[in-house]
Amino acid sequence: MKIIAFGGSNSQHSINKKLATYAANQFSNASVEVLDLNDFAMPLFSVDVEKEIGQHPKAKVFLEKLAKADILVVSMAENNGNYSVAFKNVFDWCSRIEKDVFQHKPMLLLATSPGARGGASVLEIATKLFPRYGTEIKASFSLPSFNTNFDVEKGEISNEELKEQLATLINSNF
Repeated sequence: MKIIAFGGSNSQHSINKKLATYAANQFSNASVEVLDLNDFAMPLFSVDVEKEIGQHPKAKVFLEKLAKADILVVSMAENNGNYSVAFKNVFDWCSRIEKDVFQHKPMLLLATSPGARGGASVLEIATKLFPRYGTEIKASFSLPSFNTNFDVEKGEISNEELKEQLATLINSNF
């Protein structure tokens, strides 16, 4: 089973990438590839830029990576209650090539933040929108207070109750 995971942030120290990596590695018998949105940096999408340069090659590569997955593990960063501009830009470029960006892959949708809501606003937005773009969200999970509930050195959720909640979601839905 091939899992493609990524955090919806271009931060070099993305807490959402750390959560996505951890979660993806909780699947049994899986090969995991973690994508970094920095590898898919493109000009800010506009129809004018698209008219000038056409479909961006990095968007094509991103879609090719998703096509190879059996399962997607995506952890959304929240910026001012919404997607990060880095994720939205990759998504916009990709959706011009393939409306079903997520290519009918099952998804574990995650979010985390330093705050107590754990990216709840962006998780709600993505839960409503992503199925329109070709995914079935099999489970979603929010990790509140990342700095308290995740051990960065060990690369794992440190709160045992939350760790068990995520394990149960994965084992029950995938």
